[in-house]
Amino acid sequence: MTRVGAYEAKTHLPKLLERVEAGESIVITRHGQDVAHLVPPPNKAAASDFAEAVKRWKRVRKDVKLRGLKVRDLINEGRR
Repeated sequence: MTRVGAYEAKTHLPKLLERVEAGESIVITRHGQDVAHLVPPPNKAAASDFAEAVKRWKRVRKDVKLRGLKVRDLINEGRR
């Protein structure tokens, strides 16, 4: 992981972003202490996995029947 001082990061931010976009992770330091991490965003596969999980949850939710119970009553019961 590359370490870069805050002044250098400010001066060369566009180039640092290009490196991060290419997959590199960069630590920005101030007076030798880590203050920020520039990392690539999560891969698109993880986002699509999340979207698929939400779709599955919505399908499961349709099958859940409360049989006359109210959601508020269930919440209050859980608080006792």
